[in-house]
Amino acid sequence: MIREVLLAEFDHELAVTRRMLERCPPVFAWAPHPRSFTLGGLATHLARLPHWGEWILNKDSYDLVRDNAPHAPAYTSVAEVLSVFDRHVSTVRALLVGKSDGELAAPWALRRDGSLLMTLPRLSAFKTFVVNHAIHHRGQLSVYLRLQDVSVPAIYGPSADEGA
Repeated sequence: MIREVLLAEFDHELAVTRRMLERCPPVFAWAPHPRSFTLGGLATHLARLPHWGEWILNKDSYDLVRDNAPHAPAYTSVAEVLSVFDRHVSTVRALLVGKSDGELAAPWALRRDGSLLMTLPRLSAFKTFVVNHAIHHRGQLSVYLRLQDVSVPAIYGPSADEGA
């Protein structure tokens, strides 16, 4: 039962996120502020973010120092962003389908260089670091789109650009 609820939320939120990514204009170097992501950096982060689900669903913990691979440069096209996003979403969804409620309730830990930062049920870690994290950055992307005068898609109901 837990898996089915999580799958429904994952499918909905990541589909909305994909619609936002599809609308990214080709100004990937643009940023709204010097301390903000560039549009390309934000789109890249959103494309790679579902990959966290693989680590959460396949491992009992993740170490921010020991497990962290060097980041590749930001993507330079919407096609590249969508390709990576779709691949990660598909892989993570397949892993989630294969998990039992017991596996989703098992503890998962976040560490930094061996030191424990937090322990959560795997379900909570997945919602926090994959679903909620995507929602957070998708909200940022909606502002970026608005500032670039791009039509913002409906998220939880009609947007100002897409009425009823």
